Amino acid sequence: MKLPLIAAAIALLSVTGAANAEEHVVQMLNKGEKGSMVFQPAFVRAAPGDTIKFVPTDKSHNAESIKDMIPDGAQPFKGKFNEEVDVTLTQEGVYGVKCAPHYGMGMVALIVVGKPVNLSAAEAVKQVGKAKTVFAELLAEASKVASN
Repeated sequence: MKLPLIAAAIALLSVTGAANAEEHVVQMLNKGEKGSMVFQPAFVRAAPGDTIKFVPTDKSHNAESIKDMIPDGAQPFKGKFNEEVDVTLTQEGVYGVKCAPHYGMGMVALIVVGKPVNLSAAEAVKQVGKAKTVFAELLAEASKVASN
């Protein structure tokens, strides 16, 4: 008799958890608040289960994860050019994101899901061009999250 009640309670909790998940919208822009070829916002704080929606506001952009800049066990992602990408992130940690053709121009973003458990590994990844400078700022933001 208790088993159906427990199953119902678990089902209700899982529906409630999904209902509480947030959607964060990140625009892919030729020109934004912080210059040209940017994700806006470039730093996103999310909870496990939240969805990040990358919107190609301007053409010729994509969003894809950066090798070695995602938590262990997380699935890499790679969006097509000029297409919206929805990514639901369930693993806690830091996710580095780039626009493939504009990576060297600094078109990168950082998502912190829950605790930035892989921050040291993400900081160790070699970056190119302007992405080095942008990631230095974004990883500094992630470090603040880690210290709280």
